[in-house]
Amino acid sequence: MTSQPPRFSPETLMMSHGYDPFLSEGSAKPPIFMTSTFVFRSAEEGEQYFKWAYGLERRELDQTMGLIYSRLNNPGLQILEERLAVWDEAEMALSFASGMAAITTAIMAHTKPGDVVLYSMPVYGGTEFLLLKILPKFGIETRSFPADMPLDDVEAMARELGDSLALIYLESPANPTNRLIDIAGVSSIAKKLSTDDRRILTFVDNTFLGPVFQKPLALGADVVIYSATKYLGGHSDVIAGAATGSRDVMEPIGVYRTIMGSMPDPFTCWLLLRSLETLKIRMEAQMANAQRIAEFLQAHDLVEQVFYPTLLDPDSRQYAIYRAQCTGSGAIVSFEIKGRKAEAFRFLNAVKLCKLAVSLGGTESLVEHPASMTHSDILPDVQLRFGITENLVRLSVGVENVNDLITDLTAALEMSQCKDPVSAGTP
Repeated sequence: MTSQPPRFSPETLMMSHGYDPFLSEGSAKPPIFMTSTFVFRSAEEGEQYFKWAYGLERRELDQTMGLIYSRLNNPGLQILEERLAVWDEAEMALSFASGMAAITTAIMAHTKPGDVVLYSMPVYGGTEFLLLKILPKFGIETRSFPADMPLDDVEAMARELGDSLALIYLESPANPTNRLIDIAGVSSIAKKLSTDDRRILTFVDNTFLGPVFQKPLALGADVVIYSATKYLGGHSDVIAGAATGSRDVMEPIGVYRTIMGSMPDPFTCWLLLRSLETLKIRMEAQMANAQRIAEFLQAHDLVEQVFYPTLLDPDSRQYAIYRAQCTGSGAIVSFEIKGRKAEAFRFLNAVKLCKLAVSLGGTESLVEHPASMTHSDILPDVQLRFGITENLVRLSVGVENVNDLITDLTAALEMSQCKDPVSAGTP
């Protein structure tokens, strides 16, 4: 009787999966392969690799793809993608030069002129710009729906679009409001409306909670997208993106990436490999801090409202979605300061430990003003419709001592209400 090999956890596999040290002089960690091109053993081998790379011939699972050119593949890139696939239990993963490169390449690979992309709101400002101002130039139309729209209404909207609907794009939790979308429910709608001739895909931006606290592929999504700059990178020193999914959906995206040149460079791949080793412990530590901070903010009389999953009304539909599809609440806390834009700005100008900067997911805590920064290209009336108010602040919680962070936030909140900083002791 043959025993089955043990199935290791993702955090364990991040130390070794996809890498043979003895192919690199015994180096314990993957080296950086800065080469642009790779040598073929024969002309026939080179021909075969190009057929697979350009999608001219389907590669079977037992056939090994060789190295060609670093715009197509690179040892570091391949190891990185094998490890990314582990987290989402995906058949295939692809890495990109940025999160927007991942989003753009994935959507372009699965749409054509005349198609419609249905998407949830709010989404990251760059995504909104792509959907509203760039895709229509290529004949791809877009329609939006609020993140909290009932599933029956989402389905009615999708049916109304008919054969033109190509994919549904979700961002859950939504940036910056933390609104949750029923990924399983929307994915089910896409599958229900698909036919033999028309497959409607579901894409999910999983940057806020994934891949540790949310698994969209297991909920029925077709493609999961990340800004790898955020938690996957985790140190605010790299710009990158990623996407995971089934092989049949991912391979066309890989071909587009090859032609569009939207892959990451070798050093970026190396930095991400470093970061994946600590992904789980970083995200768990940040979540623990965020929970404490969210509770502190909710109890503060200078905070009007806090948006964080564990603080949802236990009887609400949002909380039911959270319990069904998430295993953790993440480290993004959005909250409305008492007052308006002026009070929000005074708060942002007063923080000391928290850094006033966009982005999120790094080891350091970051605060920003979505309405005038990350989501400033969204029209003001649209911002308000989806909960992006002028007194809303987004906080990405880091790994600092949580008591120190609360001390910093307490002082800044007090300063937010002070119209005369000199009398408050500010130099």
